[in-house]
Amino acid sequence: MTSKQKSLPVAPSNYKFNQCGQSGISFSELLPNIGSLADDVCLIRSMHTEAINHDPAITFFQTGSQLAGRPSIGSWMSYGLGSVNRNLPKYVVLTSRGSSSDAQPLYSRLWSSGFLPTEHSGVKLRNSGDPVYYLSNPPGINSSVRRDILNDLKLLNEERSVVVGDPEIESRITQYEMAFRMQSSVPELVNSSNEAESTINLYGSDVKKPGTYAANCLLARRLAERGVNFIQLFHMGWDHHFKLSQDLPRQCRDTDQATAGLITDLKQRGLLDDTLVVWGGEFGRTVYAQAPEKDGGRDHHPRCFTTMLAGGGVRGGYVHGSTDDYCYNVVDDPVHVHDLNATILELMGINHESLTFKFQGRKYRLTDVHGKVVREIIA
Repeated sequence: MTSKQKSLPVAPSNYKFNQCGQSGISFSELLPNIGSLADDVCLIRSMHTEAINHDPAITFFQTGSQLAGRPSIGSWMSYGLGSVNRNLPKYVVLTSRGSSSDAQPLYSRLWSSGFLPTEHSGVKLRNSGDPVYYLSNPPGINSSVRRDILNDLKLLNEERSVVVGDPEIESRITQYEMAFRMQSSVPELVNSSNEAESTINLYGSDVKKPGTYAANCLLARRLAERGVNFIQLFHMGWDHHFKLSQDLPRQCRDTDQATAGLITDLKQRGLLDDTLVVWGGEFGRTVYAQAPEKDGGRDHHPRCFTTMLAGGGVRGGYVHGSTDDYCYNVVDDPVHVHDLNATILELMGINHESLTFKFQGRKYRLTDVHGKVVREIIA
């Protein structure tokens, strides 16, 4: 990405790394809380991708393709697993923004169902006002009237479905019914006033501020225990091409305790064995600095980076793969984006080669024609 890369200085980290837990896995001093869970997590240090810029790279992770328009991984999971909770969506998205002024934008196609039925799209919960648009009844409309409106609308949709035979109409009926039930289930979901103080303390002080990463981590746990199959948290602000020494500690402060708190909370409630936590980004960062001065940053680096997993049948206290001494290339056990997605599906009980959907005459899947399950990380 940066011009004249050969002239840029190779620079070590400004932060110390400590060996943590009985496994002795190294974690940065910026992540002390996650480091304390070293024996519960698995690090894949040999991740790699072909995508070098944000849009194609994050789209690749989310959909298995750098091209827009494919279903997201959460939509595939919704399609493959169904739901055990009729009152909440099968796929929920939560977003937060770090303190960095140059955070990359997010867009709804990252949680879109693509060519899958729209009932499998992610539902984004808002950080202020109604958690979901139009959740509250409009002025002058009570729940009884709203129910009558939906009944009439359902009859019209069913009549139209008989005429045109479009399966999207059935999805629309399902979504309207879900929206009505969410009027009761969502307010109860987002009200965390009954959480014990000991639980609140796990996530840190920001947990009481709606829209923060910490608050979203607690909400993710509440969603998981209510049977929502796929919960995606996006925390923006990691694109540190400059001001690294200022912004990276802030981002880690925002996410370290809350992430550790989520894993700990799930474990204490007996949910971690059945819940897979995946923590990472769309690519890595270069070993060379983009500027020699103190506040320089790092460029995009798709050749190797780390992804962390916990729970869900993953082997705790284990490091998979390695890089060369300069963290420039993968040396052992490379794991591609397709391999990670195949492994996530496997851990959720889905064969990635069997989860297909026919569209425009071709059977598609999340891993396209690629992907190999990384069995070494499975307990």
